[in-house]
Amino acid sequence: MRSATPKVLHRLGGRSMLGHVLAAAEPLAAGRTVVVVGSGREAVTEHLAEVAPHAAAVVQEQQLGSGHAAAVALAAVPDLEGAVLVVNGDAPLLTSRTLTALVAEHQATGSVFTVLTAEVADPTGLGRIVRDERGAPQAIVEERDATEQQRAIREINAGVYVANAGTLRRVLAGLGTSNAQGEQYLTDALAPLVAGGAPTAAVRADDADDVLGCNDQRELAERRRTLNDRVLDDLMRAGVVVIDPQTTWVDVTAEVAAEAVLHPGTQLLGATTVGAGAVVGPDTTLTDTEVGEGASVVRSHCQLAVIGPAASVGPFSFCRPGTQLARGAKVGAFVETKNVTVGEDSKVPHLSYVGDATIGQGTNVGAATVFVNYDGVAKHRTTIGDHVRIGSDTMLVAPITVGDGAYTAAGSVITTDVPPGAMAVARARQRNVAGWVGRRRPGTPAAEAAAAAGGAAPEPATDTQHAGSTAPSAAPATDDEQQGQP
Repeated sequence: MRSATPKVLHRLGGRSMLGHVLAAAEPLAAGRTVVVVGSGREAVTEHLAEVAPHAAAVVQEQQLGSGHAAAVALAAVPDLEGAVLVVNGDAPLLTSRTLTALVAEHQATGSVFTVLTAEVADPTGLGRIVRDERGAPQAIVEERDATEQQRAIREINAGVYVANAGTLRRVLAGLGTSNAQGEQYLTDALAPLVAGGAPTAAVRADDADDVLGCNDQRELAERRRTLNDRVLDDLMRAGVVVIDPQTTWVDVTAEVAAEAVLHPGTQLLGATTVGAGAVVGPDTTLTDTEVGEGASVVRSHCQLAVIGPAASVGPFSFCRPGTQLARGAKVGAFVETKNVTVGEDSKVPHLSYVGDATIGQGTNVGAATVFVNYDGVAKHRTTIGDHVRIGSDTMLVAPITVGDGAYTAAGSVITTDVPPGAMAVARARQRNVAGWVGRRRPGTPAAEAAAAAGGAAPEPATDTQHAGSTAPSAAPATDDEQQGQP
């Protein structure tokens, strides 16, 4: 893979390659699951503990081939009897249906060793299945050891086997290393069983893609596309509207209800769920996010967020972890939220940051509002009540509470609690300096426009009022409520 990441940990469709293989085998309900690890064992073992804690990791100290790896696995379960399923760790497209059919055929035919095969258009690099005139499998020949005639065979070994535990132990003990790699091939187990007259079988997969391995980044990209096509096909058959399957990506771990609409450029990652009638996209990425029925998320990114029924997000917004929007809530254009609960029918329409906050129902947060939650040491929370009106360009310096039905004046910096029904004004009184433009910017287009509009004549500067002053008037406000109108 030309990567520091162990091969089986490369990801596609929401899982590692190893995770896909284990998920495919899970429905078979095996009594024991053993994963052979070698190179990169620490990372693989740690990952295994996360995705399949019931599975045991067994170390293959020297990588001496697939036959040796199978022997190492069997040695870890010396009391194991009955059928053993052996699967490669780099076959992410394997399905439970294919594995179930393989095991069923093995049991039905009384075979002691059954191999999964597939017929492919280009078998280059893959082991070939050699059958006799009756169609019974005789041997598995690796390409590097195959004759020209054998290389022309298009039926290939999938690297998946079912064998009786006792039989497999016995035949693995007798494997040699007389091949191009000098290794013990598990594929060599078939020939001696056939020579000894033991019943063997080969089962061809219905879909050749099921058995495809992954040996480099190009093949990994191809497997991603195939897996995604399968996911989208299943969703569309179930009633999901996918406008452009070529640009829509949905992890196998995501769930989408019928009649949801996925627009181009949509990515549904991780444990994301999308409810019936919801519209997602275009150009939207949802990670571990819940989208309720009838909700809408447009050109936005959401992670570990809950978008309630009929709620809306975007365009160009970022809902970070802990965001929870109740029914009908709105997070509009260019809004960032984090660790916030937005009540029913409340709105944060545009150009705002809302972090560490609780917002009641029916509240409106004006444009360019910032919930100032961080004091340089710790995060603090803001609580906004029901039916509150936060004026545009308000700074809410946490921790504070704005009571039900309260207002804040546009441009205010709110640092203390606002009682219910009050108007909070925290800004300087406006003062107009007449004639400033003509005096300080003579000859400019602004000055000419002002003169043409009958602007006030310039006033001479005084000791207490120089021409460039922008200081507020010292006169007290006569009507704070009038000044506070947002």
